[in-house]
This record gives sequence, C-alpha cells and structure tokens, in this order.
Amino acid sequence: MPEKYPAARIVLTTINNIEEASRIGNILVEERLVACATVFPSVQSIYHWQDKMESTPEALLLLKTGSEQIAALEIRLLDLHHYQTPEFLVLSVESANAAYLQWLHSSLRTP
Repeated sequence: MPEKYPAARIVLTTINNIEEASRIGNILVEERLVACATVFPSVQSIYHWQDKMESTPEALLLLKTGSEQIAALEIRLLDLHHYQTPEFLVLSVESANAAYLQWLHSSLRTP
C-alpha cells in the first residue's frame, strides 16, 4: 500500500434490518467517518446470547474508512446502533489500488 496515505480499514457490523443499516450507513458517510457504506440486505447470524443459541436475520454493514477515523467511528456507531453489544470488527487492508485509496481518504473527515 502506498506510504502516501494512512492505512485503510474495513469495519463490519450487523444490524437488525436493511432500513436501519441504510440509515446508519447514510449518517456515517454524511458525517465523513466512512468513505463508503455497503449494505448486504440479508444475512443470517447464528450465535449464543444470554446462554441461549440464537439464529437471527440481519443486514450486514461493511464500512470503508481510514485508520485515523476508527476511534471516532466506533463511538458514533455505538451511539447510533440499538443493539446492547453491537459488532464492531476492524479489518486491516493489506493492499489496495492507489486511486481508490486517494478517493477513500479524500472522502473522510480529518481527525
């Protein structure tokens, strides 16, 4: 990845439905905490919660951002999300197209 830009990150979170995922994605892009929010409208999550096995239909929100925005993004996402314990998984981007990285970082608010 070019040294010119801070590291890119992908953040994953699941949300109870597509409308809520779209609402949160729109807010995060509008506030320039993420360059892009991609909504996968239908995923099935299988997990343990409060000593019970659960299976829940959800939407997956894939957020593209920079490493410098992660702290502020986490605070804002936890504020917007209605789950008691929202998923907030941060993945490092090993490599990316230079033009895409330029666009990504130019789309973000400087911390």
